[in-house]
Amino acid sequence: MSRKKIVVAVGGSSGSLYAKVLFDRLRETQANWENVGVVITENGKYNWKFELGNEDWRNYGFDYYGQRDFTAPFASGSAQYGTMIVCPCSMGLMARIASGISTDLITRAADVVLKERRRLILVPREAPYSLIHLRNMTAITEAGGIICPAVPSFYGGAQTAEQIVGTIVDRVLDLAGFELEDTYRWGSGDDLPATD
Repeated sequence: MSRKKIVVAVGGSSGSLYAKVLFDRLRETQANWENVGVVITENGKYNWKFELGNEDWRNYGFDYYGQRDFTAPFASGSAQYGTMIVCPCSMGLMARIASGISTDLITRAADVVLKERRRLILVPREAPYSLIHLRNMTAITEAGGIICPAVPSFYGGAQTAEQIVGTIVDRVLDLAGFELEDTYRWGSGDDLPATD
């Protein structure tokens, strides 16, 4: 298995638990990756502290970069970061990515991933969607990106908020090409829910 170089961006929408569970899962699945570069918006930091009551994003041992740090390796396609995950992704951030407006490191990295025909996965957490949001999602999809809304599944018997959020995080890591063994998959066992 080839190990991946990944960019993770944490946008400014609510949903910090998605970012935390993603960070946890990345730490648990280190065999899948060579390097994780992280960019967190100021609103992303604020929301993490407000929603989760801590600043634990600092404690994961990833490589952290500021929003204006255009010397980050993934600001260029030559660094060969194969996957970028934006989780959670605000609609404003999505709009800038869809429009190709590369004014900070997150939008520049997304632009690089798309132009290099690599994998961009956005996890929007807002609802409902306006026509503008849907058109931006369409533009990103047509450019090769993947929209994976933060809409968890419930057929796996998840009981806690982290387990419920984990159903989306594992789906995102599947989309990123990770080899996950300890995840629930539909039809994979005898614990499927009974049907009427």
